[in-house]
Amino acid sequence: MMQLSHYPAALGEALAEGIAQAAQRANEIDSQLMAVQHQVNRFEGNADRTAAFEMDLKNDAQRKARRFEVLLVNQEYQKSIDTQIRLTVDKANAITHLEYLRNQFSVAKLEARLAIAQQLTDFESRELVGL
Repeated sequence: MMQLSHYPAALGEALAEGIAQAAQRANEIDSQLMAVQHQVNRFEGNADRTAAFEMDLKNDAQRKARRFEVLLVNQEYQKSIDTQIRLTVDKANAITHLEYLRNQFSVAKLEARLAIAQQLTDFESRELVGL
């Protein structure tokens, strides 16, 4: 009888390896996303500082407008935002792929259980008729 611990070997190491690689890819993208978010925060902090120390700005609305202007002309900030958007999409796709592989594994486990149950049922049926 197949043990639950035998499922990865019985269902194929390739599927288990694929799940591990997909999880690692999602984690790598998440790490890259955090690094880009750190860059974005740094650019925004610099823009806030620039707007905060300009004495000719009279209120928060003017400071927010100045902050927006500073960020708008910063090409590195714009590239970071584009990268952040791309990485967010990549992460969503990586997680979707990971869930797909996990679902494949679950289906394979259910199929293995069904095969075991059918073998047991066939064995019991043969035992009942005396074969």
